[in-house]
Amino acid sequence: MRIVSFLPSTTEIVCELGLSEQLFGVTIECNWPEGVRDGREIVVGTFTDPSMSPGEIDAIVRQRVAEGLDLYTLDDEALGRCAPDLILSQDLCRVCAVASGDVEAAVARLNCSADVLQIDPQTLDEVIHSVETIADAAGVTSRGREYTAALRTRLDTIAQRVAGQPRPNVFVLEWVDPPFCAGHWVPDIVEQAGGNAVLARPGERSVGVTWQEIADAEPEFVIVAPCGYNLDQAEAQAHSVLSDLPPSTQVWAIDADAVMVRPGPRLIEGVEALAAVLHGVATPPAHLVRQIR
Repeated sequence: MRIVSFLPSTTEIVCELGLSEQLFGVTIECNWPEGVRDGREIVVGTFTDPSMSPGEIDAIVRQRVAEGLDLYTLDDEALGRCAPDLILSQDLCRVCAVASGDVEAAVARLNCSADVLQIDPQTLDEVIHSVETIADAAGVTSRGREYTAALRTRLDTIAQRVAGQPRPNVFVLEWVDPPFCAGHWVPDIVEQAGGNAVLARPGERSVGVTWQEIADAEPEFVIVAPCGYNLDQAEAQAHSVLSDLPPSTQVWAIDADAVMVRPGPRLIEGVEALAAVLHGVATPPAHLVRQIR
C-alpha cells in the first residue's frame, strides 16, 4: 500500500506503525521522525516562514480566512507522482493542514482511486483510537492494537503515580499573540498528568482569552505551548509574555510541536513530562520542558 500523509501527526503514526517504507508523500511541516521528508514527495506547502512572529501569523491567518483564501498549497503533480492508495487527511483545523475536501477534489482532478481517510480526533482517547483507525486502513490491525495498548499502559502508570496528589490549577497558553487557551485534547493531557485545566475547552477549539482572564483563573502553573513551535521557540515566547502573567505563577515552556498540539502518540510523552513538572514523579525531561520562572 502506498500512503500519503497530509498531517505531521499521521506521518508520525505511520512511522510508529512500522510503515515508513510505504510512506511516499508528506507535508513541508512533517519533521518527525527526523529526516522523514528526505527522499519523499512534499505534497503540501505552508503559507508561513520562520521569520514571521506569532502576531504576524495570526494577522495573516485572519485575513486569508476572511477572504476565503487557502492557507496551504497542495501540489497536484507531487501527489500524482506518489500514486497513493491511501491518503490521510483532516477537517479539524484549516489553520493546521489542508482540509479533506480539498484533498478529495485533488484526487478527482488526478483521476486517482486512493481512499481518503479523515482523521479528526477531539480528545486524547480519540487520538489513541486514531492510531488503530490508521492501522486498520493500512492492513496492520494487530500491530495497531499492540501499540495503543502500550500507550494506555503508560497512561495508567502516570495515573497511579499522581493518584491522591493535590491537583494544581494549570493554564496552557497555546498562542501568545493574542493569547489563546487550550482546546481539543490538551486539557485531557493536563488532567491525565494530575492537574486541573483552567480556562480550558476539552474537545473543542481553542479560543482567544485576555491576560486578565488568565490572572483571574489563578493558575499555579502556566505552560507556554505555542502551536507549531519547538522548545527553544516556546522558551523565547514565554520570556516575551512573562510580565503579562501572574507573578506568583510557575511558568514552564514545553515543546508543543512534539508533545502537546499534534494529535499523535507523542502526546503520551507530554502527559509524562507534565506529571513530572506538576508532581515531581520523575525528573522533568530537559529536551521537552524548561522552567522559565
